[in-house]
Amino acid sequence: MSDDTTRLGDVPDWLYLLREFELLYRPGFAGGSKIIRGHRKRIRDLLGAIIDTNPPVIAREPEEKPVVAHLPRAFDLGSRAALNTLARATERISHLLTWEYGYERVPRGLARKYAYCEVLGPQGPIVTDRLILGYVLFAPSTTYPQHHHKGIEESYVSIAGNWSENDQAVHAPGSLILNRSGHNHRITTGERDPCLLAYAWIGPPEKLAKPGMDFSKTTG
Repeated sequence: MSDDTTRLGDVPDWLYLLREFELLYRPGFAGGSKIIRGHRKRIRDLLGAIIDTNPPVIAREPEEKPVVAHLPRAFDLGSRAALNTLARATERISHLLTWEYGYERVPRGLARKYAYCEVLGPQGPIVTDRLILGYVLFAPSTTYPQHHHKGIEESYVSIAGNWSENDQAVHAPGSLILNRSGHNHRITTGERDPCLLAYAWIGPPEKLAKPGMDFSKTTG
């Protein structure tokens, strides 16, 4: 019996996108941190192994949220920034993305200012239970409430726009932020432009399948 399943090798735009994600986690860009270097290696090794298996690609129904109106501006900014090739690769598949909120009740004020989409993971379209890769898009002047993820190690890499986590620094395109399991973090974005972040999640398959999110009672 023939296998008619679409595979990663059958859809070059998705394959090239994953190759751009591989470049995000290349060695030598850990800022001297052993912890970040280890995280980069885990992502890189997992992603390389997943690509080698030629995983299935199962099309999801594309879906937009109000914040997607800011996506063209994010691509304009990204095309002039450090990760311009990732910005262009993302733009090529942007019409296929399924944007969502991730919970039934959206925190007050976020419905028009935030959404995320998964490109590799249990929900696909590139299907695996070992790793999640995707994007988060924020409108200008957004505050994403303080929260944490149990059992999941998370990193963000900025494609376009400046942003801050826990009011500790301003992160420009190309910068990577690591949040270890259980770490509380709050995100704010600049006043003038949207912010597009690529993200990676590592954790046990059962946590990646139903990651959940715990919002803190305070946003301080």
